Amino acid sequence: MKDALSAAQDAIDKVLLGKSQSIKLALACILAKGHLLIEDLPGMGKTTLSQALARVLGMSYQRIQFTSDLLPGDILGTSVFDRNSAQFVFHPGPIFAELILADEINRATPKSQSALLEAMEEGQVTVDGATRQLPDPFFVIATQNPVSQSGTFALPESQLDRFLMRLSLGYPSEAAEKNLLMGAERRTRLDAVEPILGREQLRALQAQVPQVTASEALVDYILRLVNHTRNSDSCAWGLSPRASLGLLAAARAWALLENRHYVIPEDVQAVLPAVVSHRLRATNDPTGHGGDSLARWLLNEVSPV
Repeated sequence: MKDALSAAQDAIDKVLLGKSQSIKLALACILAKGHLLIEDLPGMGKTTLSQALARVLGMSYQRIQFTSDLLPGDILGTSVFDRNSAQFVFHPGPIFAELILADEINRATPKSQSALLEAMEEGQVTVDGATRQLPDPFFVIATQNPVSQSGTFALPESQLDRFLMRLSLGYPSEAAEKNLLMGAERRTRLDAVEPILGREQLRALQAQVPQVTASEALVDYILRLVNHTRNSDSCAWGLSPRASLGLLAAARAWALLENRHYVIPEDVQAVLPAVVSHRLRATNDPTGHGGDSLARWLLNEVSPV
């Protein structure tokens, strides 16, 4: 099983060149049963990462392009009257796939955003009074452009908190971009990716994550990190209990990817920026763009021992 995880990382790494750390964090996010937010400029590989993950993990895939005129029914599905049976028949929307790419989520209105985020939180949707379960596994990768770009509706803090991690892929290194230019087209490399993990294997790995041992000393380290944000004047508000639970789950998933059955402080430090950067805001930063620097500050301020 661990060999399959390594093979999955390697397969995606051949498609999205030079982004091994981001790929590993995305896999940890899936294993921890979280959802992923990627904030970056267009053309950085956000869509490629989601497609490669779906192929490697053998998950059904749907891409939803969020626009200002997107309606909740376009995401969840609608009931249409069938004259032959004289009944309303439900036509499922794209949300019923196992891996969803919610592209440019901050271009849609808050009403459409909340339809997706409710599905993420509950694992089910309610349409026309009937509740329908979403598939298992179910994983959302939402992308958003920087809020400074025009025509965007920023996600409020309560909705950002639903995402386990936020990543920024950034520009590739010069060597990786040279390989990209000299090699086969990205679409050709993507088509060559074969499923490595199946649904049952993925569910089994997700079930292993809570079994990874976290010592009392490590839990105390997480509590010190969280409490430091609550008591510091540098943070506008502290991390929530959901954030501390997410940090522990992500650290366990990272340890599993490292082929260990116990968590060490380095696992927490590896995932902390991705888990907390979108949940923190500096007191003197009303725009909320300083989360990454706050995460680095937090790691420097709080010692593991």
